[in-house]
Formats: sequence, C-alpha cells, structure tokens
Amino acid sequence: MELKRHTDFLNETNNAIEPTVKAGDRIELIEMTQDPNPIEKGERGTVKGVDGIGNILVDWDSGRTLSLVPEVDRFKVIED
Repeated sequence: MELKRHTDFLNETNNAIEPTVKAGDRIELIEMTQDPNPIEKGERGTVKGVDGIGNILVDWDSGRTLSLVPEVDRFKVIED
C-alpha cells in the first residue's frame, strides 16, 4: 500500500473545488453563523485569494481578515 502525504490530500481536494470568487472581487457577507466572533452581516471586503482547502481569504473593510468557509458562510459578489 502506498502512503500519501497530507499535501496529496490537499491537492486532491483543491482540484475538486470550483472557486466562486477570484482575488480582487468585492463581496458582501450575508451570514456567518458558526464563528464565535463573526463578521457582521452586510460587511464588505476584498477577496485576497483561496487557500489550499477552499477557504476564501478576505480583507474586510472593517480591518479584520477572517476567512470565509464556502460550504458554511453565505456571501455575494458585489459591484463596488
């Protein structure tokens, strides 16, 4: 049996993810329910990129940098 490195799993996962946003997109948060200190509903930010497991890296206008989890958090891309 061939053993896989953890990066092999990340690559397999990453290849299956269809990014819904790209760096530079502006987004508005609709809902973030599972974070103990969530970003406020309606907050806007700029997408910095997508990490290896599909989380969306965001620089929020409020100064925070909390990432979005696409399967959990709800957001929309906006024209700003």
